[in-house]
Formats: sequence, structure tokens, C-alpha cells
Amino acid sequence: MVPDGTRIGFICPPEHEMFSPIASKLHDRGYDVTFLEPGVEVATDRLDDLDLLVNKKVRWASVHALEYAYRNRIPAWNDYVATTIFLNRLSQLLSLSVAGFSVPEVLSHEPEGDYVAKGFLDIHEEPTLNGEGDMYQPLLDFDGTDEKYYAVDDGDEVHVAVTRFESKLFGEREFLGRGKVDSSIASCIRRLLSFTGARALGVDVVRVDGEPYAIDVNPATSFRRTGLERPLVDSIANAAMQSGSRRR
Repeated sequence: MVPDGTRIGFICPPEHEMFSPIASKLHDRGYDVTFLEPGVEVATDRLDDLDLLVNKKVRWASVHALEYAYRNRIPAWNDYVATTIFLNRLSQLLSLSVAGFSVPEVLSHEPEGDYVAKGFLDIHEEPTLNGEGDMYQPLLDFDGTDEKYYAVDDGDEVHVAVTRFESKLFGEREFLGRGKVDSSIASCIRRLLSFTGARALGVDVVRVDGEPYAIDVNPATSFRRTGLERPLVDSIANAAMQSGSRRR
């Protein structure tokens, strides 16, 4: 049973393709749901009023909101700790490696041949092919297809789905359809969720001679075209229930 007036705040546009209907379903279950404008600093009194904070996209304003929530014991679905682990691309790769993934090599200089340039922080800056960055990775010999794995912990089990896209390194990112879940990759993602405390993640995977390499993690992904609406609703509801009522 939902405690009276349990308040969930979404840092997300109210018309978002996935999270708008998710918010509606939470409202139908008895939660008081509000949307907070993304990309702008959230007033602390609005955060103080919440029982759970949900962030849809990693931007500095949302990181600041998550930090405030963490320091003031306001629960968050994918909290400040989980978000900052994946905000830094080096800790991203280390976490992926510890979870059992193969990851690309990282260099401090431009390598011979084609390479991917990235900023240390995975915020506002997209990877570029043969560009300039804080860190460099030799371009993996893959077929230009990204497999995006999405995982959601609903409190009872972890649900996993895969979508396939043309890599954004080579132009417009085109949706290629749903993919089949690789059980070994799903196991790695479950470990990643477990030791970082994240409730949900998106992990980008490419294949080199059939072997999967994890190249990126997103703790605030869109979940479009995944079919994971129900697990997402259950996951956020479970996090809100665990937080307990903070009514004053």
C-alpha cells in the first residue's frame, strides 16, 4: 500500500515518450508525481519536499540535485554515488571491467590508425572519431552496430532488453531493431547494478570477431523501444516504498 502523499520528482520533460506514461502509471498507483525542469538548477525546497528523486539525463544541474539529495538523505532512483561512478569515463571502464566486461584500451595520446576521442567526463561531450579529447581509444574493429543493453531492477528481479543501432561515430544513429539478450552480458550487468547500487543502467556493447566489448554506461538513459515500461514503474515504486514516507 502506498503511504499517503508519497512524492516522486522526475527531472525530465513532462512530455517524455517513456517517462510521461510511467509517471501516469505511478500516479494511478497513488503516488504524487511532479516533473522538474531538466537542465536548470532545482530549488532545494522542491527537493526537500520529495520522498524520491528520479533523474532522466545526466547534466550538471541534475548532478547538483542528486548531490543535494544524497547529503540530505533524500532517496534517489540511481543516486548521486551511482551517477558519479559513471560520470567519469575512467571509473566507467574500471567498473565495467570489474563486472566482467572486456573494455577498450585507454591512451593519453592519439594512437596510430583510427581512434575514438573522449572527454574524461561523460556529460555534454560526445565521443568523436579521430578528434581531440582528454583520452583516446583505438577504434575497435566492429561492424558499426551498437547493441544497447538496458537493465532494470524492480526489487525482485533484474529485467534486461537489447536494442540495436548504427553507431553514432559514423553519422546519424539509426534504430535497427530489438536484439536477443546474451546471458553472459546480462550477468555482467547484474553484477554492475549490484556493486554500484544502481537501479537501472544502459550499457553500450560492440562485437569484435564475435566477442562483446562494453564501451559506455549511462545511468540515466531513455529506455525507448525496450518494452521495459512495467519493470520501470515497478522499480521506481519499489524505491519509493523503501524510502518510506518523508511527510512533514
